Amino acid sequence: MTSPSPCPTCGAAATGRFCSSCGTALAGASCASCAAPLTPGARFCHRCGTPSGTASPTRAPGLGNAMPWAVAAIALVALIALVVGQRFGGRPSGTTDVLDGANAQGPTAIAAPDAATGAVPAGGMPRAPDISQLTPAERAERLYDRIMREAEAGKADEVRTFLPMAVAAYEMIAPLTLDQRYDLGRIGEVGGDTTLARAQADTILRQRPTHLLGLILGAKAARMVGNEPHARQFDVRLLSVAPKERAAALPEYLLHRNDIDQALAAATARK
Repeated sequence: MTSPSPCPTCGAAATGRFCSSCGTALAGASCASCAAPLTPGARFCHRCGTPSGTASPTRAPGLGNAMPWAVAAIALVALIALVVGQRFGGRPSGTTDVLDGANAQGPTAIAAPDAATGAVPAGGMPRAPDISQLTPAERAERLYDRIMREAEAGKADEVRTFLPMAVAAYEMIAPLTLDQRYDLGRIGEVGGDTTLARAQADTILRQRPTHLLGLILGAKAARMVGNEPHARQFDVRLLSVAPKERAAALPEYLLHRNDIDQALAAATARK
């Protein structure tokens, strides 16, 4: 049996690894928390600060060993998500914009011009213009053309997709010309927005009661809600003022000559 030796802290006779009176570490003692060897006379572990003589804490089985692996797993998942997002989430380079006038069928692969000659490789499509440099009126016109193409192709879903964008583009223009109001009304017509179509027709006719495009749009809006008698009234007015109005040669009459010709032919057939 080991003979008692005085405790270096309190002087009491002590045996074992810790003083039974004050808990000071004796020779050969180790920390109950981190297992570091304790200096004789120390009352706290120099590594983790645990008081000498403290009973070993109860730990959840495997928790300490599992923590580093859990952190590594989370980091790996985050890295995979980042790589996948960069690979599939970004817009593919080398495609035209949806508003590109040369690209009526959606994004299409394009080829960049040769740096030296400026020529486009065979089979490639010229790069689309940067629409961020377009004026609000030019952007609105691009959207109008796109919507009309989709409507003629019977792509109602595409029309509904672009309609809010087009309306927002026209709202950025102030004031709207009568031609732009007709375009906006036509967008409302093909998109099923009766209120928009009728509002533009009314505004055009308030400014010029005999305006051919206003009368055409008014008839279209009336037929959208099934009001054929009202639409016929617009037809009658259209036929009566057409000769004089066409002689005025307004710029929008030239731009929408086909619309006017078709409307006059249809109105004549309904007489």
